Amino acid sequence: MNHSEHSEQVTLIKWWALACKQFGIPEQLLFAIPNGGKRDVISAKLLKDEGVRAGVPDLFLAVPKGDYHGLFIEMKKVKGGVVSNSQKEMGAYLMGRDYYCAVCHGWVEAKAKIEKYLAA
Repeated sequence: MNHSEHSEQVTLIKWWALACKQFGIPEQLLFAIPNGGKRDVISAKLLKDEGVRAGVPDLFLAVPKGDYHGLFIEMKKVKGGVVSNSQKEMGAYLMGRDYYCAVCHGWVEAKAKIEKYLAA
């Protein structure tokens, strides 16, 4: 089985489609921010012109909880996923502005982070 970042994120979103109901949260409040991935030069320029920014996390759960305005998740594959400097900087910036920001290695870790965040 391929445990790429993509497949981990897809599995998390499939879990969320069912789990969101138990939390009483609309499914669409957990959404992807398509900043990553390999693209051809023209597509990359178009997306950059539209506002794609380096370091922005992969997912956002638009649910305020406790002291936080929402939860950002940077997805990584279970083994070997590396956090870039721009991702570290963005995570620190977001945390400093009362957003919870987590790096999750695999969908199981991301699921646990979402459950813990929503239980707070």
